Amino acid sequence: MTCTSLMAGTAHASDKDWRNASNIGRDLLAAGALALPTVQEDWTGTLQAGGSIGAATLLSLGLKEGFPEMRPDGSDRKSFPSSHSATSFAAAASLHNRYGWKVGVPAQLVAAFVGLARVKADKHHWYDVVAGAAIGEASGFLITTRRDTDVRILPWGDSKGGGVAMAIRF
Repeated sequence: MTCTSLMAGTAHASDKDWRNASNIGRDLLAAGALALPTVQEDWTGTLQAGGSIGAATLLSLGLKEGFPEMRPDGSDRKSFPSSHSATSFAAAASLHNRYGWKVGVPAQLVAAFVGLARVKADKHHWYDVVAGAAIGEASGFLITTRRDTDVRILPWGDSKGGGVAMAIRF
């Protein structure tokens, strides 16, 4: 009697594969955040998405210069914060805020994948991604307005606290 054993090999993505996946995810989100309102001739949405993505990207790139942290792979000192995450979450938050959860939740999941891929690619620490995500979310929700103007949800903050205000027009 012959005994045959099969061993399943585990798939292993290289750092380069994760890096490529994060680049693709970021680029698709940014393009989608600009293309969706453009196709719908929602020029205000296009302008707001561009402003949100631009602000998040510029802020994250500026912070890299102010906080020169070594990347986990040792390639340079531009780890903090993740500009891939900032750009991705800005695009996702813009889509979510402008068009609602049906567009926003899938976009947020792609943005989360981009952040995970940056950590798996050994380009960022987890906290670099969290900081980039916070920058992107803030940019997307502060710069982009809801297309349906009957309902507005606005974050606010001052020296004593913060919260969310909601206004509904009847």
